Amino acid sequence: MPFRPNPFQSREELEEVFAKHVSAGKLATYRKYGFDAVMGAREGSTFFDAFSDRSWLNVHCNGGVFNLGHRNPRILAAVRSALDTYDVGNHHLVSVMRAELARRLAATTGDHLPGVVFGVSGGEAIDLAIKVTRAVTGRRKIISAIGGYHGHTGLALAAGDPAYRDVFGPNLPGFVQIPFDDVEALARELDDTTAAVLLEPIPATLGMPIARDGYFLAVQALCRERGAKLVVDEVQTGLGRTGSLWCYQLDGLAPDVLVTGKGLSGGIYPITATLMTHELHAFFDDHPFVHISTFGGAEPGCAAGLAVLDAIEAPGFLERVRALGDRLATDLRGLPFEIRRRGMMMGLKFPFEGGGMFATKALFDLGVFSLYANNDTSVLQFLPPLTLTDAEADDLVARVRRAFS
Repeated sequence: MPFRPNPFQSREELEEVFAKHVSAGKLATYRKYGFDAVMGAREGSTFFDAFSDRSWLNVHCNGGVFNLGHRNPRILAAVRSALDTYDVGNHHLVSVMRAELARRLAATTGDHLPGVVFGVSGGEAIDLAIKVTRAVTGRRKIISAIGGYHGHTGLALAAGDPAYRDVFGPNLPGFVQIPFDDVEALARELDDTTAAVLLEPIPATLGMPIARDGYFLAVQALCRERGAKLVVDEVQTGLGRTGSLWCYQLDGLAPDVLVTGKGLSGGIYPITATLMTHELHAFFDDHPFVHISTFGGAEPGCAAGLAVLDAIEAPGFLERVRALGDRLATDLRGLPFEIRRRGMMMGLKFPFEGGGMFATKALFDLGVFSLYANNDTSVLQFLPPLTLTDAEADDLVARVRRAFS
């Protein structure tokens, strides 16, 4: 039977089924604020409504999932080709595809992080980072930033915002949060019971604050001095978003663990990866079956990841990202917000609480999809596809200016 992209006869029929079987709460919220989009066809920087002729430029990109746009032809072709030979595969067996993607990922770090463990979600990849740093150091404390976000699974959730975990009961022991960009607070908390410091280079949910020069080098120095591991969560900042393949490279860091996801999928097939030093990865030589992920490193997902790396490492790609970020920042000057930015990792900070929420709705009504930062509602997360064309950039700037001039 052929695939039917939309079996529903009307928006009302779809909403009735969605409310009954998926989430009545979400639907009620969307109705209250007039967010009536239903994603239908999608391509490049744009997605279309399934029941009307409306469309939106996607400058949220699902936190970086669609860094290379919707249904990128290169990634689609790679996955389709892989499906001619492969299926998910079997995590118990040696895999050509996992070996090749792991080699390519390690090479992006200059082989500083040669060990790779694949997963399916960012939370799973963070869980693994926490588990391996605890196992190797023999310590339990994990320090993360107040207002940061690392996922909704067990250990990742414990390192994140209380709003997402307190409703489910008390937090797991051993997790401590400190203010972001505060070396003194970290120095007070980091002791000989600390296994790892877990930080996003730019915490998106916190409103994309940009740390002061030298902050991350100071964090790294404290970790090394006191025997803790530095884990950088680049699920959103990685894979070219900041104009460098990895954001940590802009600060001259040598982290112990790097977590990547979202954009590694190319928006086509879920895959994440936890990269680590040889010291940490050697733990799995001694305990080869202590951590498994049935769908981690699924072989069509590896094909997607390889195609993503091919695109990002193509000559001129990162230079284009940096130039486009500079252009957008210049063209948006004079509007009532501060631009927080590295490359095309952008946050628009308005001078009042809720400004990002207001901006979300104002832009939605003008055909631009973006979302506010949940832990700082004065900020709008602004993440255009890295493949945005010049004409799309002009259109985007015109719509933003129309909304806020």
